Amino acid sequence: MRLKNKRAIVTGGGSGFGAGIARKFAAEGAHVYVADINLAAAKAVATKIGGTALACDVADSAAVDGLAKTVLTEAPLDILVNNAGVTHMPSALEDVTEDDFDRVTNVNMKSVFLLARAFVPHFKERKAGVILNVASTAGISPRPRLNWYNASKGWMITATKTMAVELAPDGIRVNAINPVAGETPLLKSFMGEDTPEMRAKFLATIPLGRFSTPEDMGNAACFLCSDEASMITGVAMEVDGGRCI
Repeated sequence: MRLKNKRAIVTGGGSGFGAGIARKFAAEGAHVYVADINLAAAKAVATKIGGTALACDVADSAAVDGLAKTVLTEAPLDILVNNAGVTHMPSALEDVTEDDFDRVTNVNMKSVFLLARAFVPHFKERKAGVILNVASTAGISPRPRLNWYNASKGWMITATKTMAVELAPDGIRVNAINPVAGETPLLKSFMGEDTPEMRAKFLATIPLGRFSTPEDMGNAACFLCSDEASMITGVAMEVDGGRCI
């Protein structure tokens, strides 16, 4: 019960790593707001964990402001997990469409700004709060043909560190986790095609020989958001089976 009586938002919590984080947080005693652009997916997760499902397009300022109003009207918030993310299909950097570029930057980067703008003042008033950003090994050890996705996750890692430095005097901790490719809806997009040969190629780059799982992310996120990590801020923890060694 490391998160007993805590309230947490997990964006993109309706599937993949976000769902794994939501499940772990709930198991450790937190009330979880499962926020997802797909409300049905959010409800499916929230129902199983006793949480609250909320529809939210994290790239839309009005939607994020509405999320903040709904949550903060009910009770104070303790933890914000910026998990929602998208990628573009593997492609030469100059061939990625402008629409795909905008989608990646809006969901992976702009959302962090919008959610910070919505919730940091609340954390400052309380002199407490934890923000966890789900970045990626792509931000520190990029693969070819995912250029703009890689760049967005590198931005997220830098944002994590700068937020941590600025917000530390207000008692707010900010960390990130860097998963390697995992069994999530984005896996096929990363690989371009989901075939045994492509999976073997990806797995060959991971010393522990397996993909990240939602449970791996939940365990790491729980630690970083718990009081056990009260002296840890500005860290981008690799949860990657050794890929970045």
